[in-house]
Amino acid sequence: MATIEVDRLSKTYFAYQKEPGLVGAVRALFHRRRLDIPAVREISFSVDEGELVGLLGPNGAGKTTALKMLSGILYPTSGRATVLGYAPWERHPDLLRQIAIVMGQKNQLWWDLPPSESFRMLKEIYDVPTPIYRQRLEELTELLDIGRLLDIQVRKMSLGERMKCELVAALLHGPRVLYLDEPTIGLDVVSQQRIRDFIRRYNREQRVTILLTSHYMQDVQELCERVIIIDRGQIIFDDALARLVERYRDVRRLRLVFEREVAREALAAFGECVEYEGLRATVEVPRARSARLAAEILTTFPVADVTIEGPEAEEVIRDLFAGRAALGSERQEAGTAARGE
Repeated sequence: MATIEVDRLSKTYFAYQKEPGLVGAVRALFHRRRLDIPAVREISFSVDEGELVGLLGPNGAGKTTALKMLSGILYPTSGRATVLGYAPWERHPDLLRQIAIVMGQKNQLWWDLPPSESFRMLKEIYDVPTPIYRQRLEELTELLDIGRLLDIQVRKMSLGERMKCELVAALLHGPRVLYLDEPTIGLDVVSQQRIRDFIRRYNREQRVTILLTSHYMQDVQELCERVIIIDRGQIIFDDALARLVERYRDVRRLRLVFEREVAREALAAFGECVEYEGLRATVEVPRARSARLAAEILTTFPVADVTIEGPEAEEVIRDLFAGRAALGSERQEAGTAARGE
């Protein structure tokens, strides 16, 4: 059985609208117009034990709402989900002892206390045996290099230092499922990399099931083999990250360096010329014909060097959220139409 199973899970928020002014305020005393605001719409997926899955989407797509339902913070409007065999919103004690959530914009540590005090309180809350607690704290402290921070007030720490301590707090009770909501938000590049290295290693060694949301594609590319993309509350992609590029951008990029200047119009006959600097150019061509078109370009123009690349996943996702990815292959055809292919 999968660790996390989600079947047509939905969450709709309700708000009330009133007309402006005094008249609107008086009318609202007797009649208010209710607005339904769907945040998550009948999503279905499963996650196996030990998987590290990226949950992606633009702001307001429903990622955090989905995590809150799966951690039991929110009750769904409809649908069902199980985590380790339990419905999370029922908040069964056996489940709560096996899950944890870290939200980059929320603190679970007490602000005016040092982490060591918060850790001891969490030990008692989760009833962690003292020998196990000491072992885990020692291991996590060493992995995240926070030994010098244990007795410093949380409010005196940098954001990166606090996030490391937040991770330790979430893992002290040895959860089998970990939800990470923007764990590297606001961190400098060095701190981001250290957090990523820790998450990767912990997932590999402990076989913890992890659902990760992040707006930093570097997090996703380094940590997640599989991604689930949510847009307007619905899942629009659920597969390996490597297949995302193949599905939504069926193109290759030919990066060309010429011995002498070549006219941009001449290159347009082979594909879309997305970059042009006289002696350098980048041409996007259909993936299936990239090798043949590259060979034709080599024989047609004075090429000094050529590199064939695929688009970056970050670019594909950016275009996908902007509603342009579906046009990826179509616009390539326009560049080759003049050649009668």
